[in-house]
Amino acid sequence: MMVDSGATTNQSPIVNFISEKCGDGGCVSGGWKSEDGKLSYGYSSFRGKRATMEDFYDIKTSKINGKTICMFGIFDGHGGSHAAEYLKQHLFENLMKHPQFMSNTKLAISETYPQTDEDFLDSERDDGSTASTAVLVGNHLYVANVGDSRTIISKAGEDHKPNRSDERKRIENAGGVVMWAGTWRVGGVLAMSRAFGDRMLKQFVVAEPEIQYKEIDEEFELLVLASDGLWDVVPNEDAVSLAGAEKEPETAARKLTETAFLRRSADNITCIVVRFHHDKAVPVNPKHG
Repeated sequence: MMVDSGATTNQSPIVNFISEKCGDGGCVSGGWKSEDGKLSYGYSSFRGKRATMEDFYDIKTSKINGKTICMFGIFDGHGGSHAAEYLKQHLFENLMKHPQFMSNTKLAISETYPQTDEDFLDSERDDGSTASTAVLVGNHLYVANVGDSRTIISKAGEDHKPNRSDERKRIENAGGVVMWAGTWRVGGVLAMSRAFGDRMLKQFVVAEPEIQYKEIDEEFELLVLASDGLWDVVPNEDAVSLAGAEKEPETAARKLTETAFLRRSADNITCIVVRFHHDKAVPVNPKHG
């Protein structure tokens, strides 16, 4: 655990939860429960069959003006790991610095994500990354997606694939082309229509997030974020069923990554499971607290 001491007067320290990799398989997992027992989460990240690890994740919690802030993100790199690592290091920090983060979180997200993309492009790296993020401000949840990593609540949003009619129209209106090369690809190269980085295709591949808002109520139980290493082989319904069957989110996250691997996922596999507890407090586990 690493604590950022640069907190303002009305903001408690930002807490980053970090674990060591285990063994040669490049796997890592962990979990945490809030002091009031209302929220717990677990994460699992596995290199899988890939020779290198291009998945990164970030989890931050804080309190601002008495409101609990939780941010969860999965960043799936392609063509290298620089963009995904950059997002892990900067995206949520940039978001919290936005002057309207607390008063207009949706606006802050919509402005911060493209600006962070521009900042990364200044490094003149050519690789890129997706981003699947969930930002919880009190009982207000904002799910923001760029690319084909995905977050599911009770029903899934759509991935940013080039063959989506609205995405294809946007790309072609900008002078781009979507063609089949094993799968639908922008310019015959990239199998997603939105991403951070990808400097050579930036005219067509944007980092504008699609944002969904939901107020947390008594019926809200589970949130699952994952890279496409999971979603390529585990349907939404299976993910909800598998995660819901486990009491501890860390166990659920590990179960999901293991299932994806056993179903022959060929990619890095990373997921975060967030569970909301409405009826009773959950004791804090000293191991993760």
